[in-house]
Amino acid sequence: MQRISTLRVSPLCLGGNVFGWTADVPTSEAILDAYLAGGGNFIDTADTYSTWVPGHPGGESERIIGNWLRSRKHDVVLATKAGKHPQRRGLRPSNLRVCLDGSRRRLGLETIDLYYANADDPHVPAEDWLGAFNEMITEGLIKHYGLSNFSADRVREVCGIAQANNLVLPVAVQSEHNLVHRSDFEGGLAEAAAEYGLVLVPHSGLASGFLTGKYDRAEPPHGPRAGWVKRYATEAGFRVVDVLVSIADAHDLEPATVALAWLRQTPQVVSPIASVSDPEQLPALLQAMTLRITKPQFNKLSKALTA
Repeated sequence: MQRISTLRVSPLCLGGNVFGWTADVPTSEAILDAYLAGGGNFIDTADTYSTWVPGHPGGESERIIGNWLRSRKHDVVLATKAGKHPQRRGLRPSNLRVCLDGSRRRLGLETIDLYYANADDPHVPAEDWLGAFNEMITEGLIKHYGLSNFSADRVREVCGIAQANNLVLPVAVQSEHNLVHRSDFEGGLAEAAAEYGLVLVPHSGLASGFLTGKYDRAEPPHGPRAGWVKRYATEAGFRVVDVLVSIADAHDLEPATVALAWLRQTPQVVSPIASVSDPEQLPALLQAMTLRITKPQFNKLSKALTA
């Protein structure tokens, strides 16, 4: 198990963005069951999942997870987020309270383990929303909070404001990080987090499925994630996949397993987030929780994007 402050989490976090979108209720529950059976205990979701689907008001993922938790009473670590829902955008303290109440209700939880500010809000003084998170912790509504999709400079500024006002610091930073998107963490975000003792919980560990190796240079991306995948499907991106597949094939592994193993071995990363839409895809992710690739393999993958 890994540690995020007082939380003990598995070395792979299951992303809940697909629940209610590309995975219906029975499939989502089967994925959750298999993830726990495979040794996982850390689940990530958000109140905005899945507002991008026509007719979805948001909260679909939280509702599915909540119903699953009620029927099984499993001991899991749950992370959710607020601040990006189209109808409840921003970090005003009053808005955060409404968002938190909704998430707790849908999840059926008195206390959220890890609650993220899902995006920065330059229109609200940081001391105001930091104070709101501090009060939530004091009241026992959340255990910890984190920062998702914040810049390096802003992480430093926010943590400095928290310290100056004797407020609880965040414990985790979440941003996209994978073999084909590394500019956030490597551009200073990881360094900023380290200065304040924050761990990294990267999302999009498989680049919306691009790093599974299922896409081909000769065909444009297809399927429900095509819009996301297009930005990875460059010559540089496919060059990374070529190296990834060659290493995976040489050791009879899935490319997804190797991609997540690389991510797990990246300094400061505690538990990368990845999702699946079918329980049959999950073993490749679970295997990454224990796989360690060699240093030469790690370096070869690290250099592939700019080779």
